[in-house]
Amino acid sequence: MADAPEGTPIWADAMFSDLEGAKAFYGEVLGWTFGESSSEYGNYTQAYADGKAVAAVVPPMPGQEGHSQWCLYLASPDAAATAGKIRQNGGTVVMEPMQVGDFGTMCLAQDPSGVAFGVWQPGTHKGFEATNVPGSFCWAEVFTREPGKSDAFFPAVFGYGVKAVADPAMDFKVFDLGSDPVLGRMRMTDEEFPPEVPSYVQVYWTVADCDAAVAKVQELGGRLVFGPMSMPFGRFAAVIDPQGAPFAVIDTTTTEGEMPTFT
Repeated sequence: MADAPEGTPIWADAMFSDLEGAKAFYGEVLGWTFGESSSEYGNYTQAYADGKAVAAVVPPMPGQEGHSQWCLYLASPDAAATAGKIRQNGGTVVMEPMQVGDFGTMCLAQDPSGVAFGVWQPGTHKGFEATNVPGSFCWAEVFTREPGKSDAFFPAVFGYGVKAVADPAMDFKVFDLGSDPVLGRMRMTDEEFPPEVPSYVQVYWTVADCDAAVAKVQELGGRLVFGPMSMPFGRFAAVIDPQGAPFAVIDTTTTEGEMPTFT
């Protein structure tokens, strides 16, 4: 499998203080099964949908306990060079590029508005083995309180093209690689997001039935933030898991309305 083009969402993982609780929750909601924990790499545990690697969960390292959050990794052919571009464009390198065995090289960073994300230079681990099937990654959006900073940063670092939705009432843009949209950007407002909620990346996981997934989230101690709502791209909902990690679920087969126009 060829390496993904630079800037493509390639992997996602999250730290959970209660790792077994996270495995039970996502196993029920997304149908994940889990591989053996890798003690050599801090008990990093891969999640699988229908036998294909789709994400990973890991306990926090000492001193990193706290709010759980999904981290989206963007592909890079050279993590060290990408780290340099992150700094040059006002971002912060939180963790310097680090080789992870022969799997690849990772780096953790924030954009100038505080959006946390990862960079992954593939070695033997090429990233998602499946996308857009139940239990797998489908889409992601940068939620930021300072959209101008994110709009300048991500295209400068990853070479994205930028298109804005034609509806003037919505501050939403799409970052693309050629004709392929790879990442959304949504402005956070104080009306919708309390001030204590930091900028973040919302990861969308594919499900066969959005309403059933939301019911399962709530049954297992998570909570609903928005939706379910049908749109031209599918029926989706934003939720928070029992350990505080926000994410979204989407059924791409249930659509409604006209596709939006981007300019």
